[in-house]
Amino acid sequence: MKRRREMEKGSEIRSAIEELSMVVKVKTGEDHDAAVHVQHDTAHIPTRPFLSVCNSILQVLDKIGPTMAVLRQDVHQNIQRLEMAHESNPSKYSNFVEMLKKEVNEGNARKGASCCKAFVWLTRSMDFMAALLQRLAKDPRQSMEQAVEESYSIALKPWHGWISSAAFKVALKLVPDDKTFITLLLAKDENLDTIQEEMQALTSLLVPFLEEIHSILGSLGLDRLKAT
Repeated sequence: MKRRREMEKGSEIRSAIEELSMVVKVKTGEDHDAAVHVQHDTAHIPTRPFLSVCNSILQVLDKIGPTMAVLRQDVHQNIQRLEMAHESNPSKYSNFVEMLKKEVNEGNARKGASCCKAFVWLTRSMDFMAALLQRLAKDPRQSMEQAVEESYSIALKPWHGWISSAAFKVALKLVPDDKTFITLLLAKDENLDTIQEEMQALTSLLVPFLEEIHSILGSLGLDRLKAT
C-alpha cells in the first residue's frame, strides 16, 4: 500500500518506469542464475510484473481520452483474463511463456478467448504506446492527432479489420491537443523537460522488452494473429 501511494504521487509515466524496471530486474536475476542452461525453450516473461506494466500503460491510455476507450476496454479485459489464468495456478504460470506454450500445444491458441490472444493484443497495445511516446519524447509539441494516427498505423492497424480501423478514424477527432495531453501526464513536481526525459526513459526500457516478447511470439507462431 505504501508503495502504491508513493507511485500515485508521481506521473503515470513514472509509475510505468518503476514497474518495467522491476520486470527487467527480475529477468536479469533469473537470466544470470540460469545462464549456463539458457536454451530456446527457457524464455521467460514474469507474469505478475508484466501485468503490472500493462496496468500502468492503461493509466496512460486514459489520458488520451474517448479516442482510446475501445482500446482501453480491450486492454482491461485482456489483463483480467490473464490474471484469472495466472491465479488458477500461480506457481505453474509465474512464467507467461508456460501459459502460452500450453495453449499452443493443446491447439487452443487461436480459439475463443484464449490467453494467447489476450497476450498478443496486450503486446500490440504496448507497441502502440511505445510508438506514441517515442514520437512525443522527440517533440512534445507535435500534433497529438498526427502522433496517435501514425502510432496506430504502425502498431495496430495492420492487425485490425476494416470495422475497427473505421471506428478509430472517427474517434481520432476526439484526441486532445498536445498541450492538454502533456498537462494531464504531468505530476505536481514535473515540467515539460522532466516528462520528456521520463518518456525517453520509459521507451528505452519498453522497446527492447517488446522486441524480446515479439521474438517469443514468433517462435510460438503467434505473431500473425489478427482480429476476427
